[in-house]
Amino acid sequence: MKEQLSDKCRDAVDIFQAGLQAVAPGAAIKKFCHLDADILAVAGQKYDLSQFNNIFVLGAGKAGASMAKAIEDIIGDRITEGLITVKYDHLEKLKKVKIQEAGHPVPDQNGLAGAQAIYQLAASADESTLILCLISGGGSALLPLPVAGVSLADKQETTKTLLACGATIHEINAIRKHLSIIKGGGLARAAYPATLVTLILSDVIGDDLDSIASGPCVPDSKTFVDCKAIFKKYSITNEIPSSVLSHIESGIAGTVAETPKSGQEFFKKTQNVIIASNFNALLKAKEKADELGYNTLLLSSMLEGETRDVAANHIAIAREVQLHGYPLQQPACLLSGGETTVRIQGTGKGGRSQEFTLAAAIKIAGMENITVLCAGTDGSDGPTDAAGALADETTLPRAQAISVNPQKYLDNNDSYHFFDKLDDLYKTGPTNTNVMDLRIILVG
Repeated sequence: MKEQLSDKCRDAVDIFQAGLQAVAPGAAIKKFCHLDADILAVAGQKYDLSQFNNIFVLGAGKAGASMAKAIEDIIGDRITEGLITVKYDHLEKLKKVKIQEAGHPVPDQNGLAGAQAIYQLAASADESTLILCLISGGGSALLPLPVAGVSLADKQETTKTLLACGATIHEINAIRKHLSIIKGGGLARAAYPATLVTLILSDVIGDDLDSIASGPCVPDSKTFVDCKAIFKKYSITNEIPSSVLSHIESGIAGTVAETPKSGQEFFKKTQNVIIASNFNALLKAKEKADELGYNTLLLSSMLEGETRDVAANHIAIAREVQLHGYPLQQPACLLSGGETTVRIQGTGKGGRSQEFTLAAAIKIAGMENITVLCAGTDGSDGPTDAAGALADETTLPRAQAISVNPQKYLDNNDSYHFFDKLDDLYKTGPTNTNVMDLRIILVG
């Protein structure tokens, strides 16, 4: 990203950063968790720590290290032991909780080792144990513990296929849960009869508990039949490993047990608390935009769908603002959140936030005084080192001046290299949080 930004681009960055600060995991945990003598209060529910012989801290996700740091700040030496799995380089200095770095979004051997150790520690707990489980976005990939007959390589291939076909995170996680020992309530089952408290940073549309990190501590609402339907919907059955298909068919036939469902005994000793979400980030971003003098409209925190279509819809609203002063007068700020999907048809490099910005940049051709920033709150958009990208009415003329064809780059899913050539990538580095994406469009 250029050192010297236009005033509008600087405003967009400031609005994004305000949203990011609102979902800092440490502050979020301390908002919901308080210790008074021996009493730990979590979202109003109280736990007498003197009644537990052991306190374990477990978890997985991109925000895991920051969440663990906050828990250590609150209960410190009362922690018996702990282990969290995080994406590479998403680190904090911890005293009691160990960190396992692993691959994301495709699981790797480090993730498998971490998941095995987390599962074993949970399974060693008894009735006198309190487990604090820290879950955040990325936890699905960071907790790979395949069922018997399915290898890590099979899960990797399945994950890559699902990511490439444009499946939603809910659909991807439905498959993950049914191929895992630890997801879809599996960790809660292993931890029973311990007391289990799960603190959750949401990165899914609607904050569905069983989709965030594939719900290791909550009942699973999906079935094997749902999984088969997802493969059929995207016409990818022939691309899925035979071991995975066999396991799904065995589940449908009833020869393999379903994932844990609501009402089972081991869920009676669990508490699940969402400590921050995309909506929290958007509210703070709106507050900042208002402060900067914009008339602000928060469209939704739940937008999903094909990235290019979502970009076109956003720019259509921006045109309405510019031409008719509706639904806002200029200067206006349009905000949205959620998680779109990219159907990969090219061989380029990028992520959904960069692709949104490139698609929007093409749509704003001929418009004036419009600025777009779309970025992931985790600081990594797809398999890149950028959180997202910036664009304005100068983007296409600058690209044309250096003989760069934006449509060609979009068709090749190569938004990263397009914005890299213009020095318009937005790089934050690891933010140690994750509540999906923020989209900011400034008009006038």
